[in-house]
Amino acid sequence: MRFAGKVAIVTAAAGAGIGQATVRAFAAEGADVVVADHHVGRTASVAADIQSSLGAKALGIPCDVSDRQQVESMIKKTLEEFGRIDILVNNVGIDSFEPVLDMKDETWELIINVNLRGTFYCCRAVLPTMIGQRSGRIINLASVAGLMHTAPDSAAYSAAKAGVMGFTRVLAREVAEHNITVNSIAPGFILNPYIARISPPEFLEDFRKRVPLGRLGEPQDIANAILFLASDDACYITGQTICVSGGWYMH
Repeated sequence: MRFAGKVAIVTAAAGAGIGQATVRAFAAEGADVVVADHHVGRTASVAADIQSSLGAKALGIPCDVSDRQQVESMIKKTLEEFGRIDILVNNVGIDSFEPVLDMKDETWELIINVNLRGTFYCCRAVLPTMIGQRSGRIINLASVAGLMHTAPDSAAYSAAKAGVMGFTRVLAREVAEHNITVNSIAPGFILNPYIARISPPEFLEDFRKRVPLGRLGEPQDIANAILFLASDDACYITGQTICVSGGWYMH
């Protein structure tokens, strides 16, 4: 039980993907968890299921991370319930495929606001608590799209995720003296039920052939890396981006 006595917040944790795999993994390892997600019904359902199936304390808080007031309210409710925050996982991600020439201002602003501004809001809101505790782990979800060309018409998403990595490095330097580590993870192509449902089998097979390890990633692959960075085993790692892509991207 690596995280007994710890409190972990995971954003975008109610969907059937990286966030939910991560919040369940923390609960299974003894943490009290906060399921933060903009989808009200799923948020409550996932938190209730974690409590009943894993016997962990789980608090579901609806939250749109692009809204500063909702983020600050989410942090306040977490502290009222648990009294501390040890781990923050900024998992929210959104994309829309539009070429730059045709991209609407609203598309750019939505993707930047959710992916980058939301990460900033959550980090800023949790820092006073972590600084007061003189401990904390922050893990931000970036993407290989911030490191390489992955898909056409995805400039806003690539820019946002590259921004997450730059933000991570600077924040890590700023808070290191308080015994807080800040790292990011850049997932490759991660298969979840939604992607499996909408993707033609030939597309998935073609992509699998491009991955040196010979398989598509699964949400648990990313959850495992997140738990490592949140653990004591990673106490001397900060300001880094770890690519988890099966070798699709190497650097």
